[in-house]
Amino acid sequence: MTVTHGHNIPTTVVKVERPHSTIAEPSRGAAIALAALRIGVGFVFLWAFLDKTFGLGYATGTAKAWIHGGSPTKGFLGAVDVGPLQSLFHTWAGAGWTNWLFMLAMLGIGVAVITGIALRPAAVAGTVVLALMWLAEFPFARVAADGTATGSTNPLVDYHVIYALALIVIAATQAGRYWGLGDRWARLPFVRDHRWAL
Repeated sequence: MTVTHGHNIPTTVVKVERPHSTIAEPSRGAAIALAALRIGVGFVFLWAFLDKTFGLGYATGTAKAWIHGGSPTKGFLGAVDVGPLQSLFHTWAGAGWTNWLFMLAMLGIGVAVITGIALRPAAVAGTVVLALMWLAEFPFARVAADGTATGSTNPLVDYHVIYALALIVIAATQAGRYWGLGDRWARLPFVRDHRWAL
């Protein structure tokens, strides 16, 4: 585009396009911290899947393993004794669809976060699962349905909230680029066309 000023001297105006940068590069220390956070949080989800599937003897004994006919959701949801959604969680406890959705979520979120791919979908799915678990434990309640103390130490922020925030930070900072497959994932044609899949 050329414009003229008072003395008919042509002036050229150049429009500069800024590159669409999605996020600034962190320092090396921050990149390492994000990668460590990502891998640690991912392992929390993956471990829940592995322990409940194979009964590795931590939260789930061998006899209660999913591969031996145990239910990954019956114990937790069946024991909900606080909050406004007690009866709903009790009806979900041990249902086939509940078990499959929960276990697929644990596996999918764990693998995605550890490898650094599909962090946005993993953060959304993880936040939904964690919000439901938060509602099941309902930290607002100081007393359970049977009158015993719940042991809640904070009415709002518990480990479910912290894990959800960590997932959001991991996705927002594209932490899969560090010690992960995030860069390769971002170059796939589908992901380039559908940024929600980052």
